[in-house]
Amino acid sequence: MLYTNLEHIESVAEHAKILSENENIMVICGRMGPMCIPVYGIAEELEDEYKHVKFCDLEFDNPTSSVIRNLPEVRGFMGIPFTIYYKNGKVVKATSSIQSRPQVTSILDQQFGAPSN
Repeated sequence: MLYTNLEHIESVAEHAKILSENENIMVICGRMGPMCIPVYGIAEELEDEYKHVKFCDLEFDNPTSSVIRNLPEVRGFMGIPFTIYYKNGKVVKATSSIQSRPQVTSILDQQFGAPSN
């Protein structure tokens, strides 16, 4: 169990449902470790600002995470979390390891557009 305030994805069916019902999605697949916790915190902070993006997490050690761990986009990744950005159900960007808020917002702005005020 991940102790975040993000929506948790706990099954392959939930993952598929989120992809089918949301245009812009950021999924952080990790553990409660030092490289992952800051990324969860950034996503939690950005939820109110980026209302056009769905923010979720997925526990890396849950068998369901195979939907992310088996993506071709993460094949060479060495560190967690794996952060996957989906647009209309397709992967548009994937990153691994710790990310800063400016790195995350840059990807969100490029892939999904800046938040409207």
